[in-house]
Amino acid sequence: MSSMNLPETTAYVRITQHSWQQGKMEGEVQAAEYRWQFQWCFRKGQLSVKPSLGRALIQEPLGRFLERCDYQLEPGGDYAFTIRAEL
Repeated sequence: MSSMNLPETTAYVRITQHSWQQGKMEGEVQAAEYRWQFQWCFRKGQLSVKPSLGRALIQEPLGRFLERCDYQLEPGGDYAFTIRAEL
């Protein structure tokens, strides 16, 4: 099945903390019935997503979103991106 045929799900991201000095960003992401907390240490390129249930579905697309949009993301801000996968 090509990625064009996969169903699309919208993931909603809320940034709760952002520190340029510490080089990290924290927040939550929700897609379908799943909800995760994340911490992204952008200077080290490390993304931690909890809980583990469904983490494999969100970790890679969330990482790509954060890398693409990091300078635009503000604490308290609500953002969304599309995941092409069956959730």
